[in-house]
Amino acid sequence: MNRNDENDNRSVALYWDFENLHAGLIEAKYGEGHYARQDNRFKAQEPLVDVQALVELAASFGPVAINRAYCNWQFFGRYRDALLQNAVELIQLFPPGASAKNGADIKLCLDAAEDISRFAHIGTVIIVGGDSDFMPVAQKIKAAGRTLIGIGTRRNTNRHWAKSCHEFRYYDSLVEAPPVDDGAQSGQADEAPVAAAPPADPAADMLKRAVRLLAESRGEPWVNKASLWPMIKRLDSTFDPKEYGHAGFSDMLKAMDAVVEIRKGDTDHLVRLR
Repeated sequence: MNRNDENDNRSVALYWDFENLHAGLIEAKYGEGHYARQDNRFKAQEPLVDVQALVELAASFGPVAINRAYCNWQFFGRYRDALLQNAVELIQLFPPGASAKNGADIKLCLDAAEDISRFAHIGTVIIVGGDSDFMPVAQKIKAAGRTLIGIGTRRNTNRHWAKSCHEFRYYDSLVEAPPVDDGAQSGQADEAPVAAAPPADPAADMLKRAVRLLAESRGEPWVNKASLWPMIKRLDSTFDPKEYGHAGFSDMLKAMDAVVEIRKGDTDHLVRLR
């Protein structure tokens, strides 16, 4: 999706129907109907959602002003570190009965409608969830002149809800599946060990993430140099090039010739991944 640079400073509101996404991933892994069973639903949950990947996607659209997730959190303690590290505000919702829904979609829609009426700086609203129940708030968000992005699993997303968004991203395409250990599965794990990968360069990794996210959000490989540093600070507010031997961001960028290509643009230098 192409976006104008003039919108880069508008804020993002990110709303998660967290259990909806988690349930979709559980059922993709263990089969349809697995999560709906009470003995599977009301117990400590296996952490499958890549929280950081979705927060980073949201940050590619602008500064994240609201990052709020709705769930019955008593069973999701194993997500604690990921949620804290990504500054997610947790909204606790207890279901009114053992077989009842927690009402996350209703509460999320009410909050999103109220927030866009109160905060003019919110330019992009991102809703994580696949229910058709989000369709009415989609109309409100678009009528208010805000950009609506939806995120959900391919298998569990209602197609009418997906079509009602300005843009819809399937979680399955955003997050890569973990690699399969072919050697272990085929009984060949005792063969000659694979050489260890060279140590990662945190500064290079951060630059790659920033360029990749900006390029994906704009739909073109070249991104403005001026957009990179704000993007990096949105990904990690503590990042400092000096910790990695660079005098500043410009110095770091010049040292990354093997990672990125730089050329002059009309008003700013342009950067893309090699």
